Amino acid sequence: MTVPEPILLAGDRFVLNRLLAAELAPDAWDVRTLELPWPHVPFGKVAEVDEASDVEDALIESLRGARVCLTQMAPLTARVLDACPDLELFAVSRGGPVNANLAAATEHGVAVTFAPGRNAESTAEHTIGMMLAAMRRIPVAHDSVVAGRWESAMFAYTETGLEIADSTIGLVGYGAIGSRVAAALRAMGATVLVADPYADVESVPLDELLRRSTVVSLHARLTDETRGMIGAREIALMPAGSVLVNCARGGLLDYDALAKALTDGHLFAAAVDVYDEEPLPAGHPLRAAPNVVMTPHLAGASRAVAARAARMVGVEAARWLAGEPPLHCANPEVLS
Repeated sequence: MTVPEPILLAGDRFVLNRLLAAELAPDAWDVRTLELPWPHVPFGKVAEVDEASDVEDALIESLRGARVCLTQMAPLTARVLDACPDLELFAVSRGGPVNANLAAATEHGVAVTFAPGRNAESTAEHTIGMMLAAMRRIPVAHDSVVAGRWESAMFAYTETGLEIADSTIGLVGYGAIGSRVAAALRAMGATVLVADPYADVESVPLDELLRRSTVVSLHARLTDETRGMIGAREIALMPAGSVLVNCARGGLLDYDALAKALTDGHLFAAAVDVYDEEPLPAGHPLRAAPNVVMTPHLAGASRAVAARAARMVGVEAARWLAGEPPLHCANPEVLS
């Protein structure tokens, strides 16, 4: 009789353990579960890893004898690795395994996988929603109705919003998310410009994109090259009355410069999901800026994302225990 393989599902309150379990053949696994408290308890730095739930002790206890762990927020630290010699695969259901010490995992022979593109659809849709909310000033109109006002003055020409149709919209970055945003915008009648030297479509210089675009939406990865790429100089290049959207990474944008451009009236509006400081502190300049739509880093949050992420790590676990290499390994040197 075949002994079921030991596996730990260390889900949380977004990527639920029941979603992880749904991807597994129950008779083939000795399934254990550990529920992590994120997002009700924020993630943070745990020992030497970032953006993880502080559950080292509980994880070590739950992992004893397990070969595979499926998780989003569990911390794979040197201490965990030292205490769990049977572990072979640590499958992270997020776009990058920032909660795993890759060097230590490699030293211990543990493969670490991740789930690239899990939230591309969700983030693209959120970007379009934020763009429309800013361009049509939907939150301002909503608040006025809730407050008992009927703002007919919003029909004044200078107060009315902008349309996507027939606008030129510039996308800074054209990866999995930017390309989906582009497809939606073209379907709505926009002309789309792209600034991305690595894209497989026609790209224009960033300064040209900024000068020509009614709306600029950021979709670049955060690297040493792109950090702070949109500052006061770049915002000044945008046409008066234009809109800036950032649902990518907070480090791409100078928020002091953005707040000033909104306050001065150079920008018509802005929409932001990511910030240079998270959570947004009380004195942050965007809190006092006009015509800005803000959400708390939620672009990648949807039920479909949670299910897709669970499915992706479930596939990795099944491949591993069938003797097949993982599809998305962050430390492929262990596979040899």
